[in-house]
Amino acid sequence: MNLFTDFEDRIKNALEQIDIIKEKRSELDFGRVGVEPPRDASHGDIATNAAMVLAKAVGTNPRALADIISVKLKEDPDIDAISVAGPGFINIRLSVGYWQKLLAAMIADGEAFGRSQVGAGHKVNVEYVSANPTGPMHVGHCRGAVIGDTLANLLEFAGYAVTKEYYVNDAGSQIDVLARSVFLRYREALGEQIGEIPAGLYPGDYLVPLGKTLAAEFGTKLRGMPESQWLPIVKDKAIDAMMVMIREDLAALNVKHDVFFSERTLHDNGAAPIRTAINDLTFKGYVYKGTLPPPKGQLPEDWEDREQTLFRSTEVGDDIDRPLIKSDGSYTYFAADVAYFKNKFDRGFSEMVYVLGADHGGYVKRLEAVARGVSDGQAKLTVLLCQLVKLFRNGEPVKMSKRSGDFVTLRDVVEEVGRDSVRFMMLYRKSSEPLDFDFAKVTEQSKDNPVFYVQYAHARCMSIFRQAKEAFLDLDIASLDLAKAVDGRIVDPTELQLIAKLAEFPRVVEAAAQAQEPHRIAFYLFDLASSLHGHWNKGKDFPELRFVNDKNRELTIARLGLVHAVASVLKSGLGITGTAAPDEMR
Repeated sequence: MNLFTDFEDRIKNALEQIDIIKEKRSELDFGRVGVEPPRDASHGDIATNAAMVLAKAVGTNPRALADIISVKLKEDPDIDAISVAGPGFINIRLSVGYWQKLLAAMIADGEAFGRSQVGAGHKVNVEYVSANPTGPMHVGHCRGAVIGDTLANLLEFAGYAVTKEYYVNDAGSQIDVLARSVFLRYREALGEQIGEIPAGLYPGDYLVPLGKTLAAEFGTKLRGMPESQWLPIVKDKAIDAMMVMIREDLAALNVKHDVFFSERTLHDNGAAPIRTAINDLTFKGYVYKGTLPPPKGQLPEDWEDREQTLFRSTEVGDDIDRPLIKSDGSYTYFAADVAYFKNKFDRGFSEMVYVLGADHGGYVKRLEAVARGVSDGQAKLTVLLCQLVKLFRNGEPVKMSKRSGDFVTLRDVVEEVGRDSVRFMMLYRKSSEPLDFDFAKVTEQSKDNPVFYVQYAHARCMSIFRQAKEAFLDLDIASLDLAKAVDGRIVDPTELQLIAKLAEFPRVVEAAAQAQEPHRIAFYLFDLASSLHGHWNKGKDFPELRFVNDKNRELTIARLGLVHAVASVLKSGLGITGTAAPDEMR
C-alpha cells in the first residue's frame, strides 16, 4: 500500500465531484496533480498541489480553489484536518485510524512492502565494472561496481526486468601487453633472471602464479616458439585466469552479473558483428568517407589525418563525427562500441545504463549518439559517471598495494573492513560527487558510521522480539496476527511518526529507480534507523513508550507489529544495497 498514490487517487476522485471542476473537466490535466510530504512536517502529513495546477484553467485563483477542494476532502473519514498554506498548497493531517490501517497493510506485506510495478517489466540492461581483464580489481572499480549492482537491484525491486552485464575488454592492445607480462613471469618460473619489469608491462606480483602454472603445463615448450605462436596461447590462458580473479573479487563484494559479454566475439568471423553494425548505419545514411580536423588537446589513439570511414554522429547529438574504420582498413574501438550497443538492442533492451568512471566523461555524448543512430531513437541510453574514491586511514592517505604494483586492490579494502561497510559507504554519496573513504571511520560503532547505524537498527528490532519472549515466556510470536493487533493500540504521536517514515519507502523506491539514484536508498535507511533509535531512546525516559511492556501483553504485541514493519523495510532496503540485515551486532 502506497500512502501517496492512495491519496492521489482519493484527491482526484474528489476533484471529479466538484462542480467548478466538472464544468472544465475536458480542459484539465490531472496528471500534474501530485501528493507529497510537506516541507515542514508540522504543517501536516501530506500535501497536494491540486489547486495550484488547476486554478488557471478553472478560472479562479489557487487559494479560492484550495478552499473549495478542502471542503470536499473533509468528507474523507481518514482525513483529520486540512489547512491551506502559501499560494494554495493543501496540507492534510491524517487520522490515527488511517495510520493504523496503513501499518496493518505494511505488516501483511512484510518484505514485499515497497515493491513497485512502476517498471512494468520494462527490459533494462545495466552494464557496470567492465574492467580490462589485466589484473585484480582495484578500488577505482569498487564504487562503480557497487553503484551498478545496487541500481540493478533497485530497478528490479521497482518492477523492471533487469540484466546485469559485464563487458569483457579482451580484444585490445592491453591484452597483448598482459600476455607479454605473463610470458615474462613464465620465463621467471623456468629459472630465468628477468630483472626489473620493463616499462609498459604489468609489474604486479599477481602474475607470478600464472607464470608458474604455464611452466607446469607447458614446460619449456612455449619458450621455444616464436611470439606469433605463443602469444595467442598465453593470451587465452591469461584472460581466463584474470576473469577467474575478477569474478572472485566481485563475489567478495557481493557483486553478481548475469552476463559476461566478450568483446572478442565482436571480432569473430571476420568481425561480422561490427561489419553488420556499420552496414546498418550506412543504410540509414550515417556513414561516409571523410577526414576530421585535429581535436583540441591530446590526440586520441584512433585519430588519423587521412580519409577514413566516419559515423555522422553530429546528426544525432555528438560534438564531432567519429571514425569507424581507419585508413588501413582496421576497425576503431568506437566501431566495437557501436556493434556492442546494436547487440544489446537486438537482444530486446530498449533501455541501457552504462556505469563508468568519471574519466570516461568524454564518452557520454558519443554513446548517446550511438543509441539514437542504431535504434532510430527508440532506445534510451544513460551514462552514470562515478567520481573518484580517496582512501584514508585516520585522515592519512592510504599507500599503494605491493601485490598489485601500483594501486590498492578491491580485495584489500573488503578484507580489511568487510563487504557491508564497503558497499554501504560507496552509496553514501551521490555517484557524481567525490567520496572519501576512511578505514577507521567505517569500522566505528557509532552514529557517525552509517552502515553500523542502519544494521544496528535491524539488530535492535530482532532484540526487541527476544525481549518480548523473555517478558512473556508463553508468547509464540510466529503465530500472532500482528496486523490485527495494531488496531486501536498504536496511538502515540512518536509511534505515528515512525509509521509515517515507513510510509515513505514506496515513494523513495520509485523516485530513486526513475532517477537512477541508488544512493537515495542508503539515505532513507539512515533516516529510518534514526527514527527507530530516537523512539527507543525516548523509552528510556518514558517507560510507557517502550516497545516491550511486561505489564501489558496486548500493547506489547501491537508494538511488535510496528517493530516487524520497521525490520521488514530495513531488510528490504539493505537487500537492495547488497548488504546484510544482521539479527545481532558483535
